[in-house]
Parts: sequence; structure tokens; C-alpha cells
Amino acid sequence: MIGTAFFIKNFFLGVGLAMDAFSVSLANGLNEPKMKLSKMMIIAGVFAFFQAAMPLIGWLCVHTILNYFSILEIFIPWIAFILLGYIGGKMLWEGIKTKADSPESKTVGCKDLVFQGVATSIDALSVGFTIAEYDIFAAVLAALVIAAVTFVICLAGVFIGKKFGMKLSNKAQILGGLILIGIGIEILITGLIK
Repeated sequence: MIGTAFFIKNFFLGVGLAMDAFSVSLANGLNEPKMKLSKMMIIAGVFAFFQAAMPLIGWLCVHTILNYFSILEIFIPWIAFILLGYIGGKMLWEGIKTKADSPESKTVGCKDLVFQGVATSIDALSVGFTIAEYDIFAAVLAALVIAAVTFVICLAGVFIGKKFGMKLSNKAQILGGLILIGIGIEILITGLIK
């Protein structure tokens, strides 16, 4: 059951799941162009954690409380939209009210980072259905592959955002806020169309 095909499947699953987290990581880098490497690693780690935890929670739901989970599934796009809209709106507002000549950049706080992690990974709960046939060992291994892929992609996102954030100055915060709001809208529309 666990062979090359298993790792390839979960690698690409990780890439697909990490796209929203990549965009938010990019926004974080734009928002904080002087971010230290240790914080960049923490950001990537938080996204990797949530991207791994959500499929495992979904797997657990499939194996325990499937009926209750399917009822709550319709709220997932709304939760992601509200969380990302709130964080993005806050960044947008702070970027607009900050004077153009102000060199001060806002840093992403722990609370905002957790909100971002949940909002970008909550749709990964449904991945629990795709890995439902796995035993617990395979499900955990799949989650670790997804986490590793997410970590690398998000770290790249923060690096890219940081590079452009230096060039965009305080406009980066406005752009970062717009990106988060856009991702929230995209998750909501995609969830409603399903």
C-alpha cells in the first residue's frame, strides 16, 4: 500500500492544498519585508502543521462521526471567508491609514497567524475522505508528506513576498490585505459552487 505511488499522490495533494497557504505566506512577506529567518520558519511551520492536522481530523471524522461532519461541511467556506476577510481587511485598513512615508511595517502576530493557518487549511478537512481507506499509520504518513510540501512552498512564499515587499514599501500591506480578501472570496465561491 505504501510505495512510490503513495508518495507521489500525497506530494501532489500537498501542492494543491498549499496554494492558499502559499498566497497568504506571500502576503505575510509583503507585509513584513524585514522579517527574520526564524519567523519565516515559524510561519511556514504553522501552515504545515494545520495542513497536516486538518486531513487527519477529516480522516478521524470519517472513521468516527461522519454524519455530524457532513452536516458541518457546508460552513467550511464561510469560516475561511470570514477569517481571511477579517485579517485581510485589518491589513488593508492599516495599510491605508499608515502614512506613505512611514517606514514602519506591521508584523504578523501569533493570533493572526493561527487564524491564517486555520482559514487556509480548513478546506483540507475534506481530504480526510480521500485518505479514508488508509490505516492510521498511512494517514499520519500522508499528513507528514503534505506538511513537508506545505512547509517548503510557504517558506518560498514568504521569501518571495519579502523580496517584493522591500520594493513596494508600505503599499505591500495594502496588497497583502487584498490578497487575503481575494483568497477568502475564492474559497467561498468555490465552496458554494461544489
